[in-house]
Amino acid sequence: MSDKNLAPVCGLYCGDCAYFEKQCTGCGRIKGKPFWVSHVGVEVCALYDCCINQKHFEHCGQCSKLPCKTFKNQADPSLSPEEAEESLLKRQKELSKRKKIGTDEWLKSKKSS
Repeated sequence: MSDKNLAPVCGLYCGDCAYFEKQCTGCGRIKGKPFWVSHVGVEVCALYDCCINQKHFEHCGQCSKLPCKTFKNQADPSLSPEEAEESLLKRQKELSKRKKIGTDEWLKSKKSS
């Protein structure tokens, strides 16, 4: 069985993150409180809070409002505007795929790539 803690709500894959197993053990394990939240002055990731805590979805791809303002505003500040837009589109594509094939299959595809 796949570790769903490595499948955050935002469309990224925790296993690909440079901070995974160094500063973070996966968004699911830490309940949406990665190390960077303190740098932006919040207690929990806005996407995690909206998706899991408020709407009780597994991921943002299950929401009819994707891409909402919260999703669009959740960008890595180290990216240029063009890179941020590319990342946003890639995450939406991943979430669409995940919604279609399910999280377990999506995780299997991530591990094999």
